[in-house]
Amino acid sequence: MNRIGLLEDHERIAQLIRQAMAGVGIEVDIYGRIDHAVDGFSRIPYAALVIDRGLPDGDGLDLLRKLRAKGVLTPCLMLTALDALHDRVVGLEAGADDYLPKPFSMEELVARVRALMRRPPQLQSLVPAYLGLQVSPELSSMRSGEDSVSLAPSELQVMLSLVRAGGQPVRRTALEMAAWGVGDAVTPNALDVALHRLRRKLQAIDSAVEIANVRAFGFALQETNDAV
Repeated sequence: MNRIGLLEDHERIAQLIRQAMAGVGIEVDIYGRIDHAVDGFSRIPYAALVIDRGLPDGDGLDLLRKLRAKGVLTPCLMLTALDALHDRVVGLEAGADDYLPKPFSMEELVARVRALMRRPPQLQSLVPAYLGLQVSPELSSMRSGEDSVSLAPSELQVMLSLVRAGGQPVRRTALEMAAWGVGDAVTPNALDVALHRLRRKLQAIDSAVEIANVRAFGFALQETNDAV
């Protein structure tokens, strides 16, 4: 999943982070309070978490401690206005993987989040590929040979999920979560529309793979009949 969870109560900062992440093909679900984030962070398999310490309903470190105690090992970057060595040590001991004091540049934040996302094995490649099909998050496109086609944000997240699955089926609910997260209202046929468009785009670039329905499970990439 190329989607992160962000716990930040400052709306402008949250939107700036979302915009910066979108520039490299990473979608962001924004939470403004600990009590709103605790369920989402526990239930949704985000690629990484970004948590602010100073929140209206407590310290983000307390949430992180609870997540780690529950076995949630998602890589986490802590944001804080505190920059003393003691505060950084406390954050790391609470289970944070990285620590970024405010104010910070968006370029550095993006670089640190992407470094965290490289840690899980399924996210090591920033330009994942399968059977000659490459998906580029930064360019919001996919390529087969010399041909490429642009992807809408939701299409990009669906293709990233399918390519990284390496031909294994991905459940419908997982694709919907990757494409739209928790913040957007999604119509019942939104995924079907996205898949229809993606199938046409795969044909347009003469890809050797197609999106197949896996009965009673979901969808997977497989070789086209022409490629077999």
